Amino acid sequence: MPSAPEDILRALADPDRLAVAGLLARGPRRLSELADELGLTEQRVRRHLNRLSGAGLAAVGPDRRTWSLQVESLRTAAQDLGPSRDPGLALGAPTVEEEKVLRQYFRGGRLTEMPAKRSKRLAVLDRLALEFDIGVRYREREVNEVLRRFADDHATLRRYLVDEGFLSRDRGEYWRSGGRVEL
Repeated sequence: MPSAPEDILRALADPDRLAVAGLLARGPRRLSELADELGLTEQRVRRHLNRLSGAGLAAVGPDRRTWSLQVESLRTAAQDLGPSRDPGLALGAPTVEEEKVLRQYFRGGRLTEMPAKRSKRLAVLDRLALEFDIGVRYREREVNEVLRRFADDHATLRRYLVDEGFLSRDRGEYWRSGGRVEL
């Protein structure tokens, strides 16, 4: 039975236990390897592994010596903690209203239509602008490739992004000049 997300977070709240999970995220490890890499006693690492195991985050292999991270437990906890999101939508829309707009106009990570109402269109464009890194210059072909993932009419999306100030353009180069910044 999977652990509750709160139990998983509690299990990871200890810095040493989080470090153990971090090493296991890189690949399976033996108890002695974990202890050596972390500079902890084997007894202490064993306690951390037992706690992680109890939360469904770590499991010992068939050899009874090699431990691995149970990534699926983390994925399940993440899905259970937050509202479900369609692929392609930014996590943590700033407002409930913006999230409603994004859910209304995106299906399966694709833009179904461009909203006629400007406030809704700006929410969609703000989301699309997140696909472009600040400080990076893009050729038109690269912008088209990114936007094509969201809609076949990438030229219209590109024009909207420029017209509304999310992207700037000069001599065939584009760069992000507006929209929110995800940290």
